Amino acid sequence: MNSDLQETAMMNAAVDLVLTPNFPRAEYDNSDRARYERCIKTSKRVRWDIDADVFRGRSFDFSRKFLPDGLSKANEVPFLTPDEQRMWSQVQGRTYPAMFGMAERFIGAKTLELASTHRLEDWVCIEGLVRFTDEELKHQELFRRMESSIATRLPSGYAFLADPNHVARNVLKKSTWAVLAFTCHVELFTQVHYRESIGPDEQLSDLYRDIFRYHWLEECQHAIMDEIEWRRADATLTLEQRDHAVDELIALLLSLDALLRQQSSADAGYFMRTCDRNFTVGEQRIIRDTMLRAYRWQYIGSGLKHPHFRELLASMITPAQLMRIDMALHAVMT
Repeated sequence: MNSDLQETAMMNAAVDLVLTPNFPRAEYDNSDRARYERCIKTSKRVRWDIDADVFRGRSFDFSRKFLPDGLSKANEVPFLTPDEQRMWSQVQGRTYPAMFGMAERFIGAKTLELASTHRLEDWVCIEGLVRFTDEELKHQELFRRMESSIATRLPSGYAFLADPNHVARNVLKKSTWAVLAFTCHVELFTQVHYRESIGPDEQLSDLYRDIFRYHWLEECQHAIMDEIEWRRADATLTLEQRDHAVDELIALLLSLDALLRQQSSADAGYFMRTCDRNFTVGEQRIIRDTMLRAYRWQYIGSGLKHPHFRELLASMITPAQLMRIDMALHAVMT
């Protein structure tokens, strides 16, 4: 994958995210079709293969960190040694692809469902959504490969607690509006994580960093298509339905937080067991609290505070509804 393709994906995503028509509609117009055409064109150009392009016979470098400090918050635990900070990032770096693989389970299913709801003459949009689904399936396989590879080197005792199929079924029970809002939040924080933290950090494992570069290249298009579909769903709602959908979005985010509380506790315990020393009661509390803060920032805060997500959300709901979301998530965001 050459730098020109990477730049093309980045520029297309940036232009589309900024130049979104600021009005709802139930059907596609020519600007939507043009955006879908650009997504398809870019998807074809940046398409990659897990073995030939990403892994290329390489393995993870365990002498380096996986996640940067800006995401893992390893640098906010002052009593950790450099080796312990590295292990901290690797523990979180094992959960990170597992979380994305879980999210893409319901995202892919929803995208396939959306493709089936459109008129035959909207073949450009259908092709875009089918490509979207295909890429999400590929990402799930990529993250399974990551897990298998990382598991061979890290100590035993790690557990990812959530059942991705169970989570997907529960998410997909919600309205299309709520699911697409939740999905857009995920896809936008995926991009900002890579652009602002993972991509610039040359101290990370090369393979780990490359995986999320390739993932980001395709997620740029997914965020654009999700935004179009979210606005389309929004245009079909009554005031009462939209108000209910806001409550569903809150419920999804709070359910995610409950999952993060469980996983961060499990990961903190696993991390402490891997370290060759005992931590005081106070240090254990700091480790658990910091792990939870890191996860809440990674999977909730960095999405909800994303300027474009806030703009999109505010364009579809009332100020009172936006305040309701903020108040419900206040404890998570602080």
